[in-house]
Amino acid sequence: MSSADPTVLDPRIGRRAPEDLDEFQLAESRPDYRVDIERIRFSPYFSRLSAVTQVISQSGAGLAVHNRLTHSVKVAAVARAIAMHLHRDTGPVGALVGQLGGCDPVVVQAAASAHDVGHPPFGHLGERALDRLARDRFRLREGFEGNAQTYRILTRLDEHDTAGVGLNLTRAVRAGVLKYPWLRGQGGERRGGPSRKFSMYVVDAADALDALSAYPQIAQGQQTLECSVMDIADDIAYSLHDLDDFYRAGLLNQATIAGEFREWRRELGDIRALDTATLRDTSRSPGHSLELLWRRLEDRDPWMADAEAFDAAVAKVTEEVVEGLLTVPFDGSLAADRSLARFTTEWIRHLQSSVEVHREPDHRSGHVSLDRTAWHEVAVLKFLHERFILDRPDLAVYQRGQASVLERLVDGFAAWLDDPHDVRRAPRRLLDLVDMATEDYLAVRRERPEALPDVDEEELRRRSLGRGVIDYVAALTDAQATHLDALVAGTTERLWDAGQGL
Repeated sequence: MSSADPTVLDPRIGRRAPEDLDEFQLAESRPDYRVDIERIRFSPYFSRLSAVTQVISQSGAGLAVHNRLTHSVKVAAVARAIAMHLHRDTGPVGALVGQLGGCDPVVVQAAASAHDVGHPPFGHLGERALDRLARDRFRLREGFEGNAQTYRILTRLDEHDTAGVGLNLTRAVRAGVLKYPWLRGQGGERRGGPSRKFSMYVVDAADALDALSAYPQIAQGQQTLECSVMDIADDIAYSLHDLDDFYRAGLLNQATIAGEFREWRRELGDIRALDTATLRDTSRSPGHSLELLWRRLEDRDPWMADAEAFDAAVAKVTEEVVEGLLTVPFDGSLAADRSLARFTTEWIRHLQSSVEVHREPDHRSGHVSLDRTAWHEVAVLKFLHERFILDRPDLAVYQRGQASVLERLVDGFAAWLDDPHDVRRAPRRLLDLVDMATEDYLAVRRERPEALPDVDEEELRRRSLGRGVIDYVAALTDAQATHLDALVAGTTERLWDAGQGL
């Protein structure tokens, strides 16, 4: 679309129904992308992210921590800064960016804002629980995946003003959220098998392929440049803002973490001589978990993993985080706030400036990626809260209870829909979502029967019911899931003030 005539069609726009842009919007050079941002940010699915767990829930932690909404806002800010740098480059990098389809900062902001709308209650724990339930209860081979759910919400479940096309976003923004642009099991081989991540269900694949068709420069299985920038920003924000949370809460024990890093370096010869099975069995021994991180990187991403770069990353994180930031406990003072803000700002600026653009990236990378040094630094930063927060036994017990909530909800709603005497009283949105899933599976069987081999009427009904139930439960907030569990079980007297919006 040219700035002189914003009504000229651009393949990156490609909306699936006519738009009625007002005169103010038409006066802008690229109004469609700004319309996309507005639709995403005004979406109830986006609003609910304020009550969805990022790593640990506020109710469980008893303190103010990042939720999916604050995380998404910060990802958008980091991503926009990277995109602006690439967009304004007038040298060889800028030329390459243009040849690869461009990197519009507004598209990047929209994709970053939307990238987590598919996350279910209780964070990644909820994602794993719903994936297991989808496959075990309903024989949905694709199961559940937060990234694929994001695409389904934007293009199908969350309607703006036209039925059947979701928010009716541009191809550029739809492609921008396809972090893993393939179906389950089709993400390219690696030593551990195909990627477990994917960004589209079979019922949404045709729409995703339509979005990607606007980028003939991008090879199959690769992210668009705008998606790569969003993905990098997600990693940067996750690695630093969760560290911020746990440092403020006093949950990162400096002595324990220092022991892990110190013993890895001191005993590296002996530790490296151990086989991986022994390392896993002794992972609680200082230094062993850090070595397991290195072996995981080397195994999963041999195209990028480098022993010297990993060693340098450990040294930098040791100096600036373990022997720097964490040596002074956060005391809530203004001075502590300033110190933490400086630390976070400097790291974000450093990582934002470590971005590279490649014409022919490895199939496990993107056209835009962090350089080798920064990539290892992000991996080590993530290790801090993955090892010293997510592996805590008390958190594991709490998460087991949250998984049980989702299991009871899925089973309870499935049983309700199978009750011919009472199904008419089921939540209207639940019934709508099951009907929508049924339409989608029928369309796939009609238009691409090879995608649903040997699926008879009964099996199609089972999968449609399952996808509808999973879509419904996945759209709840943490609190809604907990309250609804009590309502369905008949164990609460809070009938009218539970705020479920059924």
